[in-house]
Amino acid sequence: MILRIDPDSPVPPYEQLREQVVTMMAAGRLREGTRLPPIRQLAADLNLAPGTVARTYRELEGNGLVVSRGRHGTFVRAIDAATVPADADAGLADAARTFAVRAHQLGADPGTALDHARKALGELASAR
Repeated sequence: MILRIDPDSPVPPYEQLREQVVTMMAAGRLREGTRLPPIRQLAADLNLAPGTVARTYRELEGNGLVVSRGRHGTFVRAIDAATVPADADAGLADAARTFAVRAHQLGADPGTALDHARKALGELASAR
């Protein structure tokens, strides 16, 4: 599971993490029964406080998206379209707009920006 936290984002880290997990669930990347990483492990991997990851897991559990089984871990629950946003294209379009704005702010021409996006996507695909 690939997660990233942007320390410069105005969005709190727990919310960035929650949004990414929900997006992966909506896209079918996290299926029912998938065990999420232990809180301490994920906190260390992302350089976050364990309380931040714990808050994310509590929010996900409060929304009925995951279930905590104590020492056995936290697992993705069975979900339906009413529970998780089904429109992954809307999330992708939003991410593309954010990327386009940032590339424009950096003064990148569209071809160079797309080359960087392709490279980043290729790196993620090879990391699986």
